[in-house]
Amino acid sequence: MGGFLTFIATIRWQDIVDILINSYILLRVYILFQGTNAFRVLVVITSLWLGQEIAASLGLILTSWAIRGITAAAAIIIIVVFRNEIRTVLQVRNVKAFLWGLPNREQYSPVDIISGAIFEMAGKRIGALLVFPGIQDLGEVVHGGIPWNGQISHEMLMSIFWPNGPVHDGAAIIKGKQIVEVGAILPLTRRHDLPSEYGTRHRAAAGLAEETDALIVVVSEERGKVSVAKDRALIPIENARALSQAIKRHLKMPEISPTRQRKREMLKLAAAGFISFLIISGIWLGFTRGQDTIIALNVPIEYVNRPASYEILDTSVDEARLQLFGSSALIRSLSPEQVAVRVNLSKATKGPNTFAITQDDVILPPGISLNRIKPSTLEVTLDTPATKQIPVQVDWTGRLPSGMDLTNVSVSPATVSVTGGSTTLSKVDTIYTCPVRLDNLSRSGTTTAEVVLSPPSIKLSSNSTGLVTIHYKLRGNASAELGRGASR
Repeated sequence: MGGFLTFIATIRWQDIVDILINSYILLRVYILFQGTNAFRVLVVITSLWLGQEIAASLGLILTSWAIRGITAAAAIIIIVVFRNEIRTVLQVRNVKAFLWGLPNREQYSPVDIISGAIFEMAGKRIGALLVFPGIQDLGEVVHGGIPWNGQISHEMLMSIFWPNGPVHDGAAIIKGKQIVEVGAILPLTRRHDLPSEYGTRHRAAAGLAEETDALIVVVSEERGKVSVAKDRALIPIENARALSQAIKRHLKMPEISPTRQRKREMLKLAAAGFISFLIISGIWLGFTRGQDTIIALNVPIEYVNRPASYEILDTSVDEARLQLFGSSALIRSLSPEQVAVRVNLSKATKGPNTFAITQDDVILPPGISLNRIKPSTLEVTLDTPATKQIPVQVDWTGRLPSGMDLTNVSVSPATVSVTGGSTTLSKVDTIYTCPVRLDNLSRSGTTTAEVVLSPPSIKLSSNSTGLVTIHYKLRGNASAELGRGASR
């Protein structure tokens, strides 16, 4: 139980959003493509991918490589072979239907009228060919059709396939309650296992059924028999009731009340959503909890909860080296701003303090673990703050030009106000300026210089600028005067 709670604690809110977004995308793919051949192939590709992951986890290198190649090729094939189905799904009239709406269902055909007319034609030995499309687009396999868009009726069907009619040899395509095309030419099958009594209509029905998900009803003119073509099967139909049932199954017509059908569809949709969530969660676990990686980072140390009466005078280290452990995906997305080392000084006392750096002091994003930290301890020196006026001394460097003496020096202001730890300030008696070169001086004058704070833990008070003015006087020395007199 503790391990499970620890795992839950490592999940980021970004991970939850990531899983939900991709679960919804997978659910939309199911809703838009369900029932199509492309969806079936997509399921096969997903199964291949899972097999490849299992083979890789078991160390089956050659098998994993082979399945990966097959999966890549299949992904390209599904785009090329099933481009019509994909185009049909993507060619929506509004964004709502694509992103969150449910597919619009076609109005169901008046099946009983169609079945009655078909068996009447069979009794009169009138040949007929009727196509009930599925989800796939028939545009690239069915040609020569004449737009009709007429309401279905018994008389309409009989007139279309009347032997002397101009379109009786072609197929009628039925969608919803309309005959949308007549006289359509269907692709012929190349199968050689069909019975010899099957003519051109049967071969056309079988050809279209092999290439699409349509249902084709064919009436034999010679024998007066009715058959249904679906996938690779040509099934004889004995009566109108059996034909109605076959058409209803193809059109997915509900045999229960609309309310119960709606509840069943919502339950099916909820189950699909839950399965999508499980699949994406499994993939997420595979990516984020697999392929563990170790990385080392240098992170500055932050000191928090310092007692107000103390100041930090010195620290033994300024940064810590962390060795972090996690999945390669999380490690790659890690940024330095997400990692911090914070040492709590709330229990610190005046003077040197030693602290152990533990995992509680390290701030890490969920999913990343601390493997090692160096150094494991550090020393922090604290002291009470104080203010002190300290005299300023000029730091002369170099030598005066020959024959010159420095006779008088004054600094303005003579002292500067500094703040720092009381212990430190008690040891500081003089503040020096930046080095001032004597060899640059040729006559009396003034110059400015900044003071140098040492040790670095002391700071200038707010009313001090740190810039002083140096007044100096120069004159020639006696030996130089004697030398000039002798030269005369």
